[in-house]
Amino acid sequence: MFTGHALHSFRKQLLGWFSQFKRDLPWRLDKDPYRIWISEIMLQQTRVVAAIPFYERFLTHFPGVATLATAPEQEVLRLWSGLGYYSRARNLQKAARQIVAQHQGVFPNRHEQVLALPGIGPYTAAAILSIAHGQTYAVLDGNVARVISRLGAISGNLRTNQRWQQLQQLADNLLDPRAPGDWNQAMMELGATVCTPRSPQCLLCPVNKSCEARKLGLVRSIPEKRNKRATLGITLAALVLVDKKGTTLLLAPPISPSRSKMHSQIAPLLSRLWHFPTIEVSQDAVKEAKAYLEANLLHGTKIRETLVPLKRVRHSVTHHDITLLPFRLELAALPNIPHSKKFPLTDLSSVPISNLTRKVARSAQG
Repeated sequence: MFTGHALHSFRKQLLGWFSQFKRDLPWRLDKDPYRIWISEIMLQQTRVVAAIPFYERFLTHFPGVATLATAPEQEVLRLWSGLGYYSRARNLQKAARQIVAQHQGVFPNRHEQVLALPGIGPYTAAAILSIAHGQTYAVLDGNVARVISRLGAISGNLRTNQRWQQLQQLADNLLDPRAPGDWNQAMMELGATVCTPRSPQCLLCPVNKSCEARKLGLVRSIPEKRNKRATLGITLAALVLVDKKGTTLLLAPPISPSRSKMHSQIAPLLSRLWHFPTIEVSQDAVKEAKAYLEANLLHGTKIRETLVPLKRVRHSVTHHDITLLPFRLELAALPNIPHSKKFPLTDLSSVPISNLTRKVARSAQG
């Protein structure tokens, strides 16, 4: 893509821009590989602004590998609650335990050892090792791929294996070996703040004179838009049982096959966290929810109280378009059933819950 003087000039311009305009982010305060690792995992599928308060709170509770490794899983998930994609948090703790067991609690600095940790792929390994240790590994994520594809006017689907390998080779060639950590961050920063998917700010780009897509008028058509996976519509009903004290009932995450039998299909939609009694409904939501309630929560007791419909909730997760119909039911006393706990409806913060459950709680309070 660039060689000789052109490559030297390109690197100088981009690094100079990054030094002057980089965002003041908490994970840039030092080069602790643990802190960089946490930030990189949080920033997967999460915007920077949204991740910052979670990052700061998470590190307050788990300042190092050992504290994360030994914490109860439910506490880790509780502090992750609201970020979504909870497999990230589970893999973080699995990796922390592996670091304690295999590396004496010290985050490894060898490429193959970092790649062997749960939840870490080539991009995350490259980011950690380059930023924390100055190792010459070039990152390639969506932002960097978009920057490179526009610089080289590379069309087509960037996510095919052959094209992604081509982009990785180009990223490797562009990498400044004298400052690999800053270089990788500069490439990501450029893609996140200037060379954005929509409305790229080409006039503000420090390397716009090197951009072939700009010269050819192809900036808005490169990269090629990805075909979105078709979403599956599903309708759920959630039961918010409330007693006279304003206490409600949540069910524990389904863990064993026997416990999750009724919820095998919807458990992932609830992120396998604490949740209101929830079922999939097909025709008559009130009738089906009432039947489930009487058979599974009230031990066969018939109810005369009215299921009060609440404002419906829309939510998207794992390629599902969810319509959730919440119902509130006032009871003199909440039922005692296995694998459940009672909480104030206005404060469910003591256990990990998904954004979907949080939306239901807000609907029940409003």
